[in-house]
Amino acid sequence: MSGNAGFSTVALGVPFDVAKLDRLLEEAGLDAVLATSPHSTRFLLGGYRFFLYDRLDPIGSSRYVPVVGYVPGRLDDGFYVGAGNEDWGTDVADLWVPSVLNVSWSSREAAQLAARELGRRLPTATRVGVELPFLPADALRALVAELPAVELVDASAVLDELRAVKTAEELDTMRRGSSMVVDAMLATFGALAAGATTREASELLRVEETRRGLTFDYCLVAAGSSLNRAPSSQVIGQGDVLSLDSGADLAGYTADLTRMGIAGEPTARHGELLGEVDDVLQRVRGAVRAGAIGGELFTVAHAAIDALPDAACMRFLAHGTGLLTHEAPRLTDRGSPPYPATHRDLPLDAGMVLSLECQVADPEHGFIKLEDTVFVTEDGFEAVGDQGRGWNGLGR
Repeated sequence: MSGNAGFSTVALGVPFDVAKLDRLLEEAGLDAVLATSPHSTRFLLGGYRFFLYDRLDPIGSSRYVPVVGYVPGRLDDGFYVGAGNEDWGTDVADLWVPSVLNVSWSSREAAQLAARELGRRLPTATRVGVELPFLPADALRALVAELPAVELVDASAVLDELRAVKTAEELDTMRRGSSMVVDAMLATFGALAAGATTREASELLRVEETRRGLTFDYCLVAAGSSLNRAPSSQVIGQGDVLSLDSGADLAGYTADLTRMGIAGEPTARHGELLGEVDDVLQRVRGAVRAGAIGGELFTVAHAAIDALPDAACMRFLAHGTGLLTHEAPRLTDRGSPPYPATHRDLPLDAGMVLSLECQVADPEHGFIKLEDTVFVTEDGFEAVGDQGRGWNGLGR
């Protein structure tokens, strides 16, 4: 078997940073990794995901669980376990893994095959990384049975860290996806009028995103003085604000942004509230740069909020985004959802992607929010999908 040293990942056709993954696995004390999550397998295979089970993964009485096996320092030992009919996908994909086994029809069988393939390649393994949150119970039991001498360790954080810095190609995908989402929102605002329901607004946004080549994931929508953001039969009244917070993906990469509309003309108070939200985000943007400590963004945001008249009902959040809506860098443990703030005290790297969001919940005027996507650069930031950040009139 040949090692990775001296080989270019570009020349080998490997879509990820081999040296970085090898280093992360060594630091974690792992002899190999078996990736099973949709985002990790997609990333490790350069964007490949079997189209038939991309959005709906039950197979008969079980589930589609593809496995990418990787042994550090030994690219020639990489392998992929796919579904029994996955030749339809892999035959037209240019996968770097030398061994592709499209024979599994259940999560248990996929794990058994992956364990046996790993055992043949690395019989001396003692610690192997898996993705416990994305490993069905029957698959985990199969791994334990097939690898009784191996300690199975959750490697989710390792693979999350591998994806933290995006390539130029990934950034371009996210740049295009973010712009598409905002364009779809602006088209939705333009097609709506007072009298429509928030459910109709969400459905129209789904259509507009799909028309642009995006895969719609969700729309959080709030209208009037309501703070409830579930699409419903609530009617948008004249003078009501309308918040559209949507996630959609392009080639698997999530674009997650929020823009504001209004049925009529914004009042001076509307201008004040959205202005305060924008002020916070602009100050935080000014702190974004490679080398800045991640937690400093919250220090800047909270200082800006504390100086505003509506501080008591304002909230700020910053999180990494990419193949997941919340991924590395993870900057706080008090967000929604909460998770360990593994990057709070670490410097940001150029190529990281951040979602910056600030909102104000005003008792009279309702839910007002902006959420932006920014790329960390060596000397600052690049904002993408940055159009439409003011008040957008409905029906215009």
